[in-house]
Amino acid sequence: MNLNQIKTIELPKILDDRGNLSFFESNNHVPFEIERVYWIYDVPGGENRGGHSYYQNQELIIALSGSFDVVLDDGFEAKKYTLNRSHFGLYVPNGIWRQLENFSTNSLAFIAASHEYDENDYLRNYETFKTFKK
Repeated sequence: MNLNQIKTIELPKILDDRGNLSFFESNNHVPFEIERVYWIYDVPGGENRGGHSYYQNQELIIALSGSFDVVLDDGFEAKKYTLNRSHFGLYVPNGIWRQLENFSTNSLAFIAASHEYDENDYLRNYETFKTFKK
């Protein structure tokens, strides 16, 4: 996979004076069947999350609250995406190194994943990842 396959997905947004509502559905707004969701919160200032790639898993990353940067790397080039709107998601295919950083106070990262947790699906060493990509 390469950076050309990464895309920002604008999710439906239903405006209401009482508060807005957004949603997404498997294989509709998200290009995969959702098997797992998780969220990252209470990240101490200066800390990073991620720092890995997946062999199979795909993800949609959303900043439900606050903001953070997602640095994506295909082994040849890297690109930074700032997430700060809860009705936009960042689609990250498998085979892309990801790192989340620069979390604002009280930020909430929500991630929908195509696979259940499997430690064997992770590439956690960047040099091994770069070798794998070649």
